[in-house]
Amino acid sequence: MINDKPLVSIILGTRPEAIKLAPLILSFKECKKVKTRIILTGQHKEIVLKVMDLFSLKADNNLDLMKENQSLIDISSAILNGLKEEFSNFKPDLVLVQGDTSSAFISALAAFYEKIPIGHVEAGLRTENIYNPFPEEGNRRLISQIATLHFCPTQNSKENLLKSGISKNVFLTGNTVIDSFLYVANRVKSIKNILKIDCDSFRIILITVHRRENWGDNLYKIALGIKKLLDKHKDCLVIFPLHPNKIVRDVFLNSLKDSSQVLLIEPLQYDELVFVIKKCYFLITDSGGLQEEAPSLGKPVLVVRENTERPEAISAGTAKLVGTDPVNIFNEADKLLSNEGIYKKMSKAINPFGDGKASGRILSSCCDFLNV
Repeated sequence: MINDKPLVSIILGTRPEAIKLAPLILSFKECKKVKTRIILTGQHKEIVLKVMDLFSLKADNNLDLMKENQSLIDISSAILNGLKEEFSNFKPDLVLVQGDTSSAFISALAAFYEKIPIGHVEAGLRTENIYNPFPEEGNRRLISQIATLHFCPTQNSKENLLKSGISKNVFLTGNTVIDSFLYVANRVKSIKNILKIDCDSFRIILITVHRRENWGDNLYKIALGIKKLLDKHKDCLVIFPLHPNKIVRDVFLNSLKDSSQVLLIEPLQYDELVFVIKKCYFLITDSGGLQEEAPSLGKPVLVVRENTERPEAISAGTAKLVGTDPVNIFNEADKLLSNEGIYKKMSKAINPFGDGKASGRILSSCCDFLNV
C-alpha cells in the first residue's frame, strides 16, 4: 500500500477460534508495521465475547450471523454475504483464519473470491477421512487449496501439506493454543466461588463432548461409560460443562442428572476451564483443542472419537483414542485411576504441540510476506 500500513483482517466465529487467535491478535496489535481488524462472524456469540474480554480485545465488526437451528448452508451464505460488505468497506492485504470450522472455510472462500491472500493458522491437520470429523476434515482440506500462507503446528501437519503437493509458504510454527493456554494458566488462581466445591477432596475428571459426529447414539454410549466408571470409583467427581446445543446437552442432562458424582454446569469461561484442567486428574473429551492444551499441564487425555487429526498426541502418549464404546471408555479410564504407572507414563509425556511462541513466528512470516 502507498504511504500506509498494510491491513490484516483476522476472522473468527467460535470460542476455540477466539482462544487460539487471541495471542496472535495481541501480537499483531502490538506490531507497529501493520493495521489489524478483528471480524467476528457470530457463531458462538456471548462465549466468544467472554474470551475477547479475557484478553482485553474488541471486535471491529461483528456480523452476528448465528440463528437457532441453522444449517451449514445457511451459515455459509450468511458469512459470504456479510464478508462481501466488510471487504468492500475495508479490503485487507491479508486475511487470517484459524483451523477447520465452517466460519474459517467460508471466510477463506470469501477472501479468495476477492483475490485477497489467505493465511491459514493451524494448517495441515488431517484424519484422511473426509466425513470424520464432519465437516471439519473437508473444511481444512479446502482451506489448504486456496490459502497463500500455511502455518503448521507440528512437523506432521507440515508433512501432510507437502505430501499433498503444497510446498510454497509452508511454515512450522507450533500451535497458538499453547501460547494462549500458558498465558492464562500463569494468571488464573481459583474458581472455587464458581464451582462451590473443594477441588482437593476429589479426583476430578473433566469431560467435554460436542462434536457433530458423536450426535445420536454415541452420546448415550459415552454417558453409559461415564456412569459405569463412577459406579466403581466413588472418590471421583466429574465436572461436565455442557455444550449450548440442545442436541448434545439434553442427552447428558437426562442421562447424568441423578448422579451425585457428576457436576453438570454451563460452559466455563476460558480462564475457568484452564483452572479446572490444572485441578483435574485427567480428561475425557472429543475436543481437538484440549488434546493440545491439557498435556502442557501433564494431564492425560482420553479421546472419545474413532480418529483424530492430532496423531502427534497419540504418538507422544499424551492422549489415547478410546472411541465411544462404553466398555472401552470404562476400561481405559479405569486404568488411569487404578494403575499409577500407566497414569505417570501419560502425564509425563512431552507435549508435541509447541513452546508458547507460535504467535511471534506467525507474525514474523506475515510481515515478511507483506514486505514490512
